[in-house]
Amino acid sequence: MFKINVGTLDRAARIVIGLGLLSLVITGPRTPWGFIGIIPIATALFATCPLYSVLGISTCARRSSHNETSDITESRNRATRV
Repeated sequence: MFKINVGTLDRAARIVIGLGLLSLVITGPRTPWGFIGIIPIATALFATCPLYSVLGISTCARRSSHNETSDITESRNRATRV
């Protein structure tokens, strides 16, 4: 469906912020504006943020299929064969 673009630390922060906003509905000023906390909680649970997608942002850890040291070793091996 959507590409995952919300990392682990970002997800945790969104849950904390969302719960804090939702608590405004029950305690404190008891305002319905606290329901806006559903948005960060939802984006954390689905690990995707539509705004991040539009802006091309990702807070996920980058994973590569192979590491840089194997690239360097491979290029050295090719150079010695020539």
